[in-house]
Amino acid sequence: MKVSTTANLHKMSDEDVMEQLQAGVVQAFDIIVSRYKDRLHNFLFRYTHNHEDCEDLVQETFLRVYRSRHSYERIAKLSTWMYTIALNLAKSMYKKKQRMSLISIHADDSDPDDREFEITDTTILQDDALHIKLSVQELEKAMLELNEDFREAIVLRDIQQLTYEEIAEITGTAMGTVKSRINRGRQQLQEIIGDYVKSETF
Repeated sequence: MKVSTTANLHKMSDEDVMEQLQAGVVQAFDIIVSRYKDRLHNFLFRYTHNHEDCEDLVQETFLRVYRSRHSYERIAKLSTWMYTIALNLAKSMYKKKQRMSLISIHADDSDPDDREFEITDTTILQDDALHIKLSVQELEKAMLELNEDFREAIVLRDIQQLTYEEIAEITGTAMGTVKSRINRGRQQLQEIIGDYVKSETF
């Protein structure tokens, strides 16, 4: 059933809006774009670290979403389906350009299996902001040394704050594999960075 007013579309869930797009309501696509443009930009920038590349990927993601709209089924959240498309595009670009970066790492304190990495203040600098910048640069360099699977899992978990279930669905891997990749990736980061990073188990 089609919805005639944009006001009604704004009140709908993402999945309902997608159904309207599948039914031929063109305005529904505008709603999806408005809801996900910033989120996708934030997500994809973690991979490209380049605004121009990021914008290209965001546009390509929405193009794929529109072209593949009839293949979407409500058995998956719309956000998960869109992140899967965006991730595949980002991975393709990464394989071509072989560059990827990370800004920060966080932990979910409600999850006993999750761990947090903090920048350790090993030196006394007058400019604390400079020290933080240098530490983050070390973290970004270390991320480049991880294999693609570990980087992917850490970005999805620690940057995008996705659940293990969502990551498993997006990457097409088992839950245990997702947790293993996150933990092993963090362990490798700690080994690579050394004194810059410390881990805490919650």
